[in-house]
Amino acid sequence: MSKGDKYLSRAVLDLAPSGIRRFFDVASQMEGVISLGVGEPDFVTPWHIREACFDSLERGYTMYSSNQGIIELREEIAKYMYRTQGLSYDPEEEVLITVGVSEATDLILRALLMPGEEVMIPEPSYVSYVPCTIMAGGKPVILCTDAEHEFRLTAEELAGKITEKSKALILSYPNNPTGAIMEREDLEALVDIIIKHDLIVISDEIYGELTYGGKKHVSIATLPGMKERTIVLNGFSKAFAMTGWRIGYACGDPDIIGAMNKIHQYTMLCAPMMGQRAALEALRHGESEMLRMVEDYDRRRRLVLKGFREIGMPCFEPEGAFYVFPSIARTGLSSVEFSEKLLREEKVAVVPGDAFGSCGEGFIRCCYAYSVEHIQQALDKINNFIDRNEKKTP
Repeated sequence: MSKGDKYLSRAVLDLAPSGIRRFFDVASQMEGVISLGVGEPDFVTPWHIREACFDSLERGYTMYSSNQGIIELREEIAKYMYRTQGLSYDPEEEVLITVGVSEATDLILRALLMPGEEVMIPEPSYVSYVPCTIMAGGKPVILCTDAEHEFRLTAEELAGKITEKSKALILSYPNNPTGAIMEREDLEALVDIIIKHDLIVISDEIYGELTYGGKKHVSIATLPGMKERTIVLNGFSKAFAMTGWRIGYACGDPDIIGAMNKIHQYTMLCAPMMGQRAALEALRHGESEMLRMVEDYDRRRRLVLKGFREIGMPCFEPEGAFYVFPSIARTGLSSVEFSEKLLREEKVAVVPGDAFGSCGEGFIRCCYAYSVEHIQQALDKINNFIDRNEKKTP
């Protein structure tokens, strides 16, 4: 009997490794790989934000903060939420600073769930929602979205999966991996169902600042009757190119935020002080750099979308985040087969769509948070690959 079989939790043993990290780890061990795999900005954190960190070190800000995070940052987040979404939160009781949005996701699920309660998760979606639900003792219920509806969650799909055990709905828009968004009318169609069945909404808005084509992100918390039943999660990784700083936050009902903080204080204690000071600078003075990065992402978005369509890989137009989700149906390969073969033959790394749930089968995720030259080289190699591997009809 192995140590794992004898000592480890069955829930952990049964979890599959992240499909994103698996391909990234393989690609990192090969020379000359062009990666469109990992969803990380290629920009360095703007200088004035890094300088704020240096300044915090010089001033001796190397201690613990309060569990909830420094009050200045919570106040600035409250101002930011009001400025961008018109949402009012009390920084004393309704804002919690976390170690990235990943920790916030884990905290909210553990704070909410009793064993066996169901969490409704639209897929394709970010890889952590299902495992975190399982580790919190909950049951994931998958809501399939598709290209025909631009990967937006429909009221019909939501209503058809609700049971007496339904507790929460995760909304992750703009979406990773598809780049889909939910507009106000899309969200309005869900509200009556959510309220009727007394669901809590976990709204992961980490890509909320990254929208294109004149579209503006709308938080479901802004709709009538939704603020009190929505926990908004966001952070600094994507919009401010601060992935490694690991600073996120949650805003919502004070009782729920308090429960999350109770878990947080026994596990993480607090987010890193230096990162909090840097995040404070990002909110106070980082908007111009953020807008410049978004403008650059938009140029790359148009380039990669045009490239896949010219190759003949159907791809709906993503209006948020920094991903495209093209179909690979013409090859007859599965998502994993396509990705492994592409990496082996052309040294281009993409992520198979089924890494984001079975609803992603038949697609691949490509991140365009890379240089134009990098993207063009990858597109040329993918074109060569498709020419060799297109499914031949008899």
